[in-house]
Amino acid sequence: MSGIVNLNKPRKKFMNISEFKAGRYEKHLQYQSFLPSTINTQWMVSHPPTITLIEEATHLLGELNAFSQLIPDVDFFIRMHITKEATTSSRIEGTQTNMEEALVDERDINPEKRDDWQEVQNYIQAINFAIEKLPTFPLSNRLLQNTHAVLLQGVRGRQKQPGEFRISQNWIGVNLKHATFIPPHFEHVSELMNDLEKFMHNDHIHVPHVIRAALVHYQFETIHPFLDGNGRLGRLLIVLYLVKFGILHKPALYLSDFFERHKGEYYDQLMAVRRTNKLEPWLQFFMLGLRETAQHCIQVFKDILKLKEQIESEVLMTFNTKRRSNAHVLIRHLYGSPVVTIKAVKQLLQVQTNTAAALIRDLVNLGILRERTGLKKNRLFIFEPYVRLFRRNVEEE
Repeated sequence: MSGIVNLNKPRKKFMNISEFKAGRYEKHLQYQSFLPSTINTQWMVSHPPTITLIEEATHLLGELNAFSQLIPDVDFFIRMHITKEATTSSRIEGTQTNMEEALVDERDINPEKRDDWQEVQNYIQAINFAIEKLPTFPLSNRLLQNTHAVLLQGVRGRQKQPGEFRISQNWIGVNLKHATFIPPHFEHVSELMNDLEKFMHNDHIHVPHVIRAALVHYQFETIHPFLDGNGRLGRLLIVLYLVKFGILHKPALYLSDFFERHKGEYYDQLMAVRRTNKLEPWLQFFMLGLRETAQHCIQVFKDILKLKEQIESEVLMTFNTKRRSNAHVLIRHLYGSPVVTIKAVKQLLQVQTNTAAALIRDLVNLGILRERTGLKKNRLFIFEPYVRLFRRNVEEE
């Protein structure tokens, strides 16, 4: 196999994105794979509409940061963003677990849906694993490989080299012969991923981080370095990059919701770069996603504050002093874990079963909790108005 040719190697100080060469096809015995250009170079955007979108997206990310720092107990709400991301990103890959199901325990899931449920839970664990490592661990190939191992542990992809770059050819589509896209031959993967890692950390070039994030996602999906899980990990890489380099103070923004609602265009835009060498349409699409998602996340934070104020000023005030204290503790718990049982409330508040059941009944009557099983025993209660804030644009049940 021939070595990688740096098709982007600049002969001048700046490489204008309009001059980008996506790569070239390599012939193999029965197929052609796409060898992408390396991206670790200085990029310049000169197209005014693209520049405007970059400015708008950057401004809204700053506004989102302000909200994430003002809201008390913001990490509770970040958990819900992570659950939403895991559900939506997995659904793009064909998994059928919805957000409400993702919030309950395995024993409360229909046995026929447990494989899908476990894949979503793995993704939640993978997100949490990567985010917890970011403060002390570089955003690197090693971190991506370790996160990939968490993503595929014990699920359908466990036979596909969890945590390791592939050593065989993969493809997107029904089979290799009729593939929609065939990523580079495996012998190129390590070198391409090393170039991607260097690009993320290159302090000698001056490329806005939102542009780097867009290029990093495109390049990762084009390399497709793993046998499975590339879509989910590539979408997670966006928020990991934005958090690691200080664009986001909290991991509150995930683009999978936007990508799923524009799924056809999402895949078309990625393929169009490879076919036409035109990066600016992809950049514009990506910036539109950042802008729209940031606006939505800001609105969710505003709605959370409004809901908290309403509950504290209207709902909690309907209880007497002693019950109000228990209700306050339970509500605070629900922001972090919005599905509860009577037994869980009993243990949380250290009260009798009848007391826990009565408090839940009152919150159901007040529209704060909704019973979701329809059963007389082993009932589950969900913090309905809160979960609805995150479910918006994702699913209506």
